[in-house]
Amino acid sequence: MSSITTTKKSLALLDNKGEGRINGIIRELKNSRVSYMFIAPYLLLFCLFTMLPVVISMFFSFTYFNILEPPKFVGFDNYIKLFLYDDIFLTAIKNTIVFALVTGPVSYMLSLIFAWIINELTPKIRAFVTLVFYAPSISGNIYLVWTIMFNGDSYGYANGMLLQMGAISEPIQWFHNKEYILPLVIIVALWTSIGTSFLAFIAGLQGVDKSLYEASAIDGAKNRWQELWYITLPSMKPQLMFGAVMSITASFGVGSIVTNLCGFPSTDYAAHTIINHLEDYGAIRFEMGYASSIATILFVVMILTNIIIKRLLSKIGDA
Repeated sequence: MSSITTTKKSLALLDNKGEGRINGIIRELKNSRVSYMFIAPYLLLFCLFTMLPVVISMFFSFTYFNILEPPKFVGFDNYIKLFLYDDIFLTAIKNTIVFALVTGPVSYMLSLIFAWIINELTPKIRAFVTLVFYAPSISGNIYLVWTIMFNGDSYGYANGMLLQMGAISEPIQWFHNKEYILPLVIIVALWTSIGTSFLAFIAGLQGVDKSLYEASAIDGAKNRWQELWYITLPSMKPQLMFGAVMSITASFGVGSIVTNLCGFPSTDYAAHTIINHLEDYGAIRFEMGYASSIATILFVVMILTNIIIKRLLSKIGDA
């Protein structure tokens, strides 16, 4: 009897807590109704054009859908085909992981280091240098620079210098030779990736309260590295998180760079990424169910990576 009574009391306590939380949410909605009214238009657009397409894509990933016919439910057939029968997709996964492991962390660290250094400059010089670093990410024909530099004939700068030095006897087809394609595309991706994250870090550094540095000196901070770890980085965690999300998105979303430099598909799929595979089935073959399964896998990988990065960033400033 005592155990039954205890159970009833526990259930009653849980019910009271649940009702308290619901009442708290309702109270919060009433108190902040003006704020929610202001964000309602954006929230509506976000749900319609971001959340809803993601949900629909996940649904289509379990169907065979070629646009011309109604979707047919096929269960996990698309995912089984991807991992067991699609060798090109496995190559795309390998290339994408290489891109993500190299361009993601490296571009993130370079953006942070350059922002930290440039932040110490005078305002006029800082504005000019910031424009120089940000320009590659907003230039329309930016790939033209690299196609001229690594042109496959003797007029390309790289081939011209190597021929003049006697290092090679004939021009190298840089973007059509599978030995050079992936490293060159990674270099170009790094060059174009130091943009949005860089600006966010500059803004974060500008917003750090300068009095914190004086307080840290009184508390025993001995060098700039301690100031960076215990003051600067913890004060700009929102910008660090934003930069991490942008770096992850850019590193996993590499596709247009490969197409612009190497054509589609690249030689022996040497730089073929998940985005290229998605474009192949979604924009060329119009196998939307199969393309949706590729997009779903990429979406899940990005979410998991963001969770890991968020946990790592939460440790910044810990002793």
